[in-house]
Amino acid sequence: MAVDEQQKKLYQKNIKLYQPKSHVLRNGLKAFLIGGLICTIGQGISRIYMTFLPITQEEAMSPTLATLILLAALATGFGIYDKLGQFAGAGSLVPVTGFSNAMTSAALEHKSEGLVFGIGANMFKLTGAVIAFGVLSAYLVGLTRMLVEMLINS
Repeated sequence: MAVDEQQKKLYQKNIKLYQPKSHVLRNGLKAFLIGGLICTIGQGISRIYMTFLPITQEEAMSPTLATLILLAALATGFGIYDKLGQFAGAGSLVPVTGFSNAMTSAALEHKSEGLVFGIGANMFKLTGAVIAFGVLSAYLVGLTRMLVEMLINS
């Protein structure tokens, strides 16, 4: 028994030499900074829309999101977003731009198979579940609100 314990300790000591070091603080800081930068860019785009168009902050949300999605799709197409994702990790995945990157990269990966069976069939493999869950959730929230309003008004 004592030999087995000594071998386990020696094995653990030796394997630590070959395991990659975890840089949690550094990776967390990079994710925070890049995610914050993406959100700051989004806020700037929103301010531009509110300055040049007669719209409120709430009305500026949709075109701001659409612009961020377009910019992320373009960055994915040019290979910029992948490098950003490798550097920032979750900081580039959490904002809506990560969703755009997932769709665009799947579409680019299967473009050689054609528009319908390549891009159309594979574009939503990663994001289809998110879209389906979002649509179902929106339906259930809307249905619940309608039922509550019907109960209150009757």
